[in-house]
Amino acid sequence: MKKIILSLALIVAAISCKDDYLDTVQPGKVDAAVFFTTQDDAMQATNAIYSSLRSWENSAFPAQYVFGVPADDVEKGSNPGDASFINVYNNFSYTASDGGVEGYWIGQWQFVNRCNQVITNVPGINMDESLKSRLIAEAKMLRAYFYFNLVRIYGGVPIFNGLPSDGNYNIPRNSISEVYDFIISDLSAAAAVLPQSYDAANVGRVTKGGALGLLSKVYLYKKDWQKAYETSNQVIALGYSLDPNFNHLFRPAGEFGSESVIEVNCQCSSQFGGSQYAEVQGVRNQYGWGFFTPSAALESAFESGDIRKELTILREGEITPEGDLIKKGDPQAGNTWNQKAYVPTSVNDASCGYGSIQNIRILRFAEILLINAEAANELGNTAMAVTNLNKVRNRAGLVNTTASAQGTLRTAIWQERRVELAMEGDRFVDLVRTGQAATVLASYGYKANKNEVFPIPLNSINQSNGVLSQNPGY
Repeated sequence: MKKIILSLALIVAAISCKDDYLDTVQPGKVDAAVFFTTQDDAMQATNAIYSSLRSWENSAFPAQYVFGVPADDVEKGSNPGDASFINVYNNFSYTASDGGVEGYWIGQWQFVNRCNQVITNVPGINMDESLKSRLIAEAKMLRAYFYFNLVRIYGGVPIFNGLPSDGNYNIPRNSISEVYDFIISDLSAAAAVLPQSYDAANVGRVTKGGALGLLSKVYLYKKDWQKAYETSNQVIALGYSLDPNFNHLFRPAGEFGSESVIEVNCQCSSQFGGSQYAEVQGVRNQYGWGFFTPSAALESAFESGDIRKELTILREGEITPEGDLIKKGDPQAGNTWNQKAYVPTSVNDASCGYGSIQNIRILRFAEILLINAEAANELGNTAMAVTNLNKVRNRAGLVNTTASAQGTLRTAIWQERRVELAMEGDRFVDLVRTGQAATVLASYGYKANKNEVFPIPLNSINQSNGVLSQNPGY
């Protein structure tokens, strides 16, 4: 398996506390102090942030370790002996020394650092002021996204609002509440500047709708129901709509469609490059490596008649709507895979790895509707909650919900999030957010008051000389 080894030695300044490392000159790299001089430099630096979104750490293995496998909807996949080190995420036996725990941590801090390079250095460049403001807003929104990942996986983390003027990166963790406030500040500032859309040459850059959409999700996690409701209504008013064809939504032909709120451009020919998101999940020995596969629990979660079941779970021996015959009978391959990551043979770009053209959907309009429904229900607005819940259900071929009381409607919305967003990386953090994890994941080894978050990597704590504190239980 190519590229499976994590380059854990590449710890950027944003998480390093060693001054001698900060002074190291890396071959082939340009020092930031002399790089940020032109408008083109500003654009290149911002584009480097977008490249992070489709990187190995953010879209392939490490992200799937921490957001996918710990949930009840995702299995390790492939054959039992292949990458067996992933099993610790399925049974919650990982430790602070685990490579995946550290790999995801390092990756997110690298990406935060790229954002801070733009936020700190671009204001001083003599360039088009409108473009300057937009690039800084893009960096702030993307920084908020990376911090949102960090706070949901590790809890409170250090806040770096730009590059520290004193060069000190060895600072204590901020509280979870402080991190959320920082994220909200970034997203609010970005939403005030970012455009609603771009020309064809810039498709995939973050938008006003993306900033507001992510902000509504942040408020959902904070249980600030009023603001989650108001902000999701702002997104709804921008004109997004559900793709009427659930299968089309996840195929290359459906990229950047009416439902796309935040989507990573992974076209090989684009300025942002491809990814291995689809390859690591593709049918083993046919399209990819066969990892991160649907569980039996997920299969049983779908209601009868829900078209999403067969459009989420790719099965051996089936013929896809695009005409590909999925291989059958390979004992090394498994028998089900994530169909949302499937790229039809007819559109695959052979000049890149399998599926590298597959865009990554970070936030869809269907989730905005469910955020709005959940917030409305918690505010006692049952009618609005039912309306938006039914929009998602009806697209899936289901009849209107029978839930009407606040409690039953809450459960129905949580269930709808599970099946609508299946295999998209939300199930584990949703179980934690809604207080269901201790019950649903108990048989997997989940321990309350510990496994809500992952450990801070031991190497980072040691390098900080005790400035960074560990999460309880680790």
